[in-house]
Amino acid sequence: MQQFLAVEQQKAQFQAQVHRLNEICWDKCMDKPGAKLDGRTETCLSNCVERFIDTSLSITNRFAQLLQRSAAGHT
Repeated sequence: MQQFLAVEQQKAQFQAQVHRLNEICWDKCMDKPGAKLDGRTETCLSNCVERFIDTSLSITNRFAQLLQRSAAGHT
């Protein structure tokens, strides 16, 4: 049961992250919604998403390194 709850919590966190990303990139890139995306807007959205993912991975990796160093120092 705990594993199921942990998985569901991860799903909820992922959905919240996706929603936040959509909101940030939409606000940054959309000047005026139209029938379809123009090339500039599509490029902006793609770059926004890629930067967000790269930054999130970089922060996650940095925290993992800090935790490993902290754990190694306390053993």
